[in-house]
Amino acid sequence: MTQAHATAPRLVTQIEILYHLHQEAGVRTTLNIDGAALAGAMKTARGKTKTAVINEALREYARRRRIRRLLEFRGRARWEGNLDALRGRARTAR
Repeated sequence: MTQAHATAPRLVTQIEILYHLHQEAGVRTTLNIDGAALAGAMKTARGKTKTAVINEALREYARRRRIRRLLEFRGRARWEGNLDALRGRARTAR
């Protein structure tokens, strides 16, 4: 055991994850993950592996960041059009 691992907090779990990036060969990396956070995620995703839960969390994190960037444009663009027609539904009287 290395000096860094000997002093690591007890709540951190070290796991190795195999991931694929742009269909390249898998790359193995070691991460230190908060054990309590991982346990909480595993409880909400019953029957999934640690790798599946972490991959799902990474995808969700990226999705939320993309949405946050889109929201920066809120109110800056002018909309001209008919959403009802765009969505293919009859317009209702208001």
